[in-house]
Amino acid sequence: MSEVRPRAALPERAARKQVSVYMRLAHVGLAFWALIVIVPLVFVFLGSFKNNTEIFGSPLSLPGELRLDNWVRAWQTAHVGRYLLNTVIVVTGGVTLTMLLGSMAAYVLARYTFPGNRAVYYLFVAGMTFPMFLALVPLFFVVRNLGLLGTHTGLVLAYAAYSLPFTVFFLTAFFKTLPTGVAEAALIDGCSHVRIFFQIMLPMAKPGLVSLTIFNVIGQANQYLLPLALLPGDAEDKFVLTQGISNISVEAGYQADWGGLFAALSISIIPLLIVYVLFHRQIQSGLTAGALK
Repeated sequence: MSEVRPRAALPERAARKQVSVYMRLAHVGLAFWALIVIVPLVFVFLGSFKNNTEIFGSPLSLPGELRLDNWVRAWQTAHVGRYLLNTVIVVTGGVTLTMLLGSMAAYVLARYTFPGNRAVYYLFVAGMTFPMFLALVPLFFVVRNLGLLGTHTGLVLAYAAYSLPFTVFFLTAFFKTLPTGVAEAALIDGCSHVRIFFQIMLPMAKPGLVSLTIFNVIGQANQYLLPLALLPGDAEDKFVLTQGISNISVEAGYQADWGGLFAALSISIIPLLIVYVLFHRQIQSGLTAGALK
């Protein structure tokens, strides 16, 4: 006698097959995306050890010899080291200010009810939709009137203002997922609201804070328009990496020093790449922590 199969088994098997097809298409798409990202990085890194003939003759082949003079020239002559130090100073200040103000604002919006709570929250959300190009001119005059044009302080404040909307948006949703029992117990025991925030809620929100800190570090380090508008050409000693690389690319075009340009690009890429590789697990756990609670 032939085996009788339940009717429900056929749709289930078809559904599994469909999911398998979608998974394969997703893997193909991710592999293609990875190839688009990795090939230019390999091209730049290999080019940093080559001369012009090798760069244009065989761009993806290994260099004939390791020309470390390209890196020395980029670091000393093109002043990449100074640009890197300026970037570290500005990004450290900008991210610190962003995370401090953003976490405080997000905690209040998530945990306290007061008139205008939703209005303030939606104003922060609206800041994510405001094009930066429209803000450059008024921002330039505001910073100039404050006497901070051409200074790292003005750039730090601009970075913080630019990063606050997404920071508040993300952390508000994250703080809402945290349990309220511990904070209520601490409040009953006489703990102040400030102490609850800094000693209880911030440690509990560590996964989200770490993820967002890394996002802000990468985003602010790659920022170009704000430094271009707030650090004019006469403040070249205060330029950040994006401005410095832009200047080096122009000079490399005139001097045909493509090896030095690729070395400068490699110096600017490697720190951010190391940060992401070291903390990618924290980024993933922070993004999923809110959904799992």
